[in-house]
Amino acid sequence: MKKLLPTSTSGSLPKPSWLAQPETLWSPWKLQDGELVDGKRDALRLCLDDQLRAGIDIVSDGEQTRQHFVTTFIEHLDGVDFEKREIVKIRNRYEASVPSVVGDVARQKPVFVDDAKFLRQLTDQPIKWALPGPMTMIDTLYDGHYKSREKLAWKFAEILNQEAKELEAAGVDIIQFDEPAFNVFFDEVNDWGIAALEKAVEGLKCETAVHICYGYGIKANTDWKKTLGSEWRQYEEIFPKLQKSAIDIVSLECQNSRVPMELIELIRGKKVMVGAIDVATHTIETPEQVAETLRKALQFVDANKLYPCTNCGMTPLPRHVANGKLNALSAGADIVRRELLAK
Repeated sequence: MKKLLPTSTSGSLPKPSWLAQPETLWSPWKLQDGELVDGKRDALRLCLDDQLRAGIDIVSDGEQTRQHFVTTFIEHLDGVDFEKREIVKIRNRYEASVPSVVGDVARQKPVFVDDAKFLRQLTDQPIKWALPGPMTMIDTLYDGHYKSREKLAWKFAEILNQEAKELEAAGVDIIQFDEPAFNVFFDEVNDWGIAALEKAVEGLKCETAVHICYGYGIKANTDWKKTLGSEWRQYEEIFPKLQKSAIDIVSLECQNSRVPMELIELIRGKKVMVGAIDVATHTIETPEQVAETLRKALQFVDANKLYPCTNCGMTPLPRHVANGKLNALSAGADIVRRELLAK
C-alpha cells in the first residue's frame, strides 16, 4: 500500500437489519435459500459502499456473509458435529455451547473464495480478508477426537493454508488471521501457536496479518478487561517471538485501552495496524482523538508501517455508530497524514 497511513477495519461490520438481527453475535438470518444468497451479496455491496464513503483505504467484506468470525468457517469443514454440543469456557472468560470435533477435520471445498471473487469484482481498492486463527478455532470447540489442542491447531493450520492460497488467487491483497486467543494462552502461543500460524501462511505471496485484540465490545469481554488492572501488558508475552515470525502485519488494540503504547517497540520492523477506534462504546471518536492515538503510536512504529484501524470488529454496534466511527478513523488519519507530509 503506497498511501501513507492507509486505513482499514479489523473485521466485522454491522449487517443490515433486513438480513440479520442488529447488534447481535451469532444472529440468525432473516432470509432463506435463494433470498439469503442474494441478501448476503446485497449486504456485501452496501458494506463496501459504507467503507468507500467513509474513506477507508483497505476494504473488506465486513463479514456480511458469516454469522460469526470463527464458527462460519468451521461449519464448512468435515469432522465437526454442530448437533453434538458441549459447554466450554471460551478464552477462560465465558461459557458457551459449542460444536464437537468427532473425526478428522478436513476442507472439501473453498469457504469464502466465491465471496472474495465477488468483492474483487466490485472494487479496485486493496482488499483484506479475515480468517480465524488456528488457536482461536480450537478454543471455540469441544475436541473429543484429537484430544490435543496442539494437534488440532496444526490440522486447522493446514486447512487455513489451503483457503488462504485460494483467497490470494482470487485477488485478496492481505489475509488476516484473527487470534484473540493469543492474549490469553501465552505459553501455548510461544510453544506452538505462532508456529501453527506460520504454517497457515506458508507459501503465500500476498501480505499476511494477525489480529490480536481484547475481544468484541460484549459484556463478557468488558468485564474481563476490568480485572486486568491499570496496565494491560498481555502483548508483552508474545510480541518478541511474533516479531521474529513470518507474519507481515500485527493488528492490535490501542484506543481507550490500557495497553502501554511502548509495547509496540517489541515488534519494531513489522507493519502495525493500530486500533484507534474503540468498539466497546457507542460514543463516536472525534478525528482529533483518533489522531492523538496515532501520534502516540508513531513514537514506536515508522510512519510507512502504520495502518490506522479499529480495535476489533463492530458487529455488536448500531450501523450508524459504526459508520460514524469509520468516518472518524479516516478523518483522524488524514490529520496525521497531513502533519507528516508537511514536515
